[in-house]
Amino acid sequence: MKDSPYTVGDVMTRTVVALASGASFKEIVRTMKRWGVSAMPVLDDSGRVIGVVSEADLLRKEEFRADEPQRPGRTGRPADEAKAEAVTAGELMTAPAVTVHPGAGLARAARLMAQRGVKRLPVVDDEGVLTGIVSRSDLLKVFLRSDEDIAEEVRRRLREARLPGLPGAIQVTVHEGVVTLAGRVQDASLTPLVLRLARSVEGVVDVRSALAGPPRRPLLEPDLADEQP
Repeated sequence: MKDSPYTVGDVMTRTVVALASGASFKEIVRTMKRWGVSAMPVLDDSGRVIGVVSEADLLRKEEFRADEPQRPGRTGRPADEAKAEAVTAGELMTAPAVTVHPGAGLARAARLMAQRGVKRLPVVDDEGVLTGIVSRSDLLKVFLRSDEDIAEEVRRRLREARLPGLPGAIQVTVHEGVVTLAGRVQDASLTPLVLRLARSVEGVVDVRSALAGPPRRPLLEPDLADEQP
């Protein structure tokens, strides 16, 4: 069982197909076909990532063919038209590349992909040197964790939180990644925090609560209550 949150370095693919900036157009197409990839990082002579070439960059050559009639309402985009004339990776690439550090959390990588509209990110060290690549499918690997592994980590997180009024008798069960917490807490206000702790565990699909608060004391009759010291 892993004792700390998963990072990009834990799930990334370490064998990466990359390009030199001088790689030719047809070489890029052949490499993509051979390795079954749709985008590749472009490196300088020191192995640093300077850009990314994707199928979309290559398709600009088809989109802006001179013999294709100009479609009504289409305005020229200088950057895209320049790519249509490009013949090397350095000319075709999108730069600067959107990259991520191997120590970054999976949530950060997922946000970067969503915000920048990309399906994969080159992983670089502190010097910008390529160390791997992380894709959407890589980020989903944490959901392959066993239910037993997830349950044990949830229990550990609850123990380490040392929350007052939170007994160790909380029952944790997991089925297909869905965590169910059962038992009684002495302070009902802690329940949202307990649920958040469980939800923060990598691989958790959902968290369901069967937690109960402290037992209510029986109400005394008014005349009996007056007699209490």
